[in-house]
Amino acid sequence: MRSRAALTRFTSFLFLFFLPSVFSSSSSSHPQWILQRVPVVLPQQIEERPAPDFVSPVHLYVTSPCDPECHKSAPRPSYWDLRRLLSYETLHSDGQLTETAIGIYGYNPNSNTSPASSSGSSVKAERSRVRRKRQIFGHDGRFSIAGQNFLLKYPFSVAVKLSTGCSGTLVGNRHVLTAAHCVHDGKNYVKGAQKLRVGFLKPKQRNMPMSNHVRHVSAPYAPPTNDKMKFQWIRVKRTHVPKGWIKGNANDIGMDYDYALLELKKPHKRRHMKIGVSPSAQRLPGQRVHFSGFDNDRPGQLVYRFCRAGEETSDLLYQHCDAQPGASGSGVYARMWDGQRQRWERKVIGVFSGHQWVERQGASQEFNVAVRITPLKYAQICYWIKGNFLDCREG
Repeated sequence: MRSRAALTRFTSFLFLFFLPSVFSSSSSSHPQWILQRVPVVLPQQIEERPAPDFVSPVHLYVTSPCDPECHKSAPRPSYWDLRRLLSYETLHSDGQLTETAIGIYGYNPNSNTSPASSSGSSVKAERSRVRRKRQIFGHDGRFSIAGQNFLLKYPFSVAVKLSTGCSGTLVGNRHVLTAAHCVHDGKNYVKGAQKLRVGFLKPKQRNMPMSNHVRHVSAPYAPPTNDKMKFQWIRVKRTHVPKGWIKGNANDIGMDYDYALLELKKPHKRRHMKIGVSPSAQRLPGQRVHFSGFDNDRPGQLVYRFCRAGEETSDLLYQHCDAQPGASGSGVYARMWDGQRQRWERKVIGVFSGHQWVERQGASQEFNVAVRITPLKYAQICYWIKGNFLDCREG
């Protein structure tokens, strides 16, 4: 029975990624990307800050005691709160650190209801008990991707590994979206952040025979050994981290601003995935989300998973996608119909942040959490990538 179920999932997996859509001529029945006008987030003032000491250890996961109800009960941030939270630090490869204040224009408070700091939320947080366990929910539903034809094929080719141990996603010609905690622990930059590198899986040898494998594996796991791959590394030139993540400026909830953008020293020459404003979970095809990363329990292997999205707040998406430390920082994406281009398109709509385990009314609940790309976050990240707000008005 297990093998039959695995075969069914494998067949669905192939259809989802590699078979052409036979119904693309009629877009009315498909979940569609709906472009919306987004605010403008522009830098206003840049100041130098003392150079970091880079002594903090890297934590490959984030835990939070604040459950969905805790987030939803937090008050809406003011315009001035958002300006403070979306200001950002930039770490340069030479160790220089700058802080940039931002302005927000064309902002509609009803279009972005990100929870801000709340003294009331901390009361609930104190009553919640956190534990750090495996991020696997029941049967392990992850797929290990092997074979050059798959690993080097979009969308798997956009997944990269950070030298600090996290994962990331290519979102520009030389830009990688990841989690802020992969480079900053909330108080200081972590060891290795100054000389941060991004790794791309590539064949060890040329003219090797190609083979394709998508494995749905039940424990115990045996890693594929048919194709020899290695990481080719590119140094990071600049790292942007929102002030909302940095404690002392961040909210008590913590995860809402767990994202960072890395600018590489040279183009990576691969196809990247566009970012998009996160739609509600109800609008996602099958209410599913997807992401690929480099889970620590499968060293050197790219691991893909998809699952049904659960509860959501304006800033966070809760789901039960199986994951292990090392996968944090992966871009969470969805595949929907692009009515303007008349084709299916995947877009990154969030960043996988970490694991949450709380007690609610005496019952244990577990979640994996992704940071959603809101209109304001889209405007900020897009500006980091393109450097021109005119290219970032719709998301």
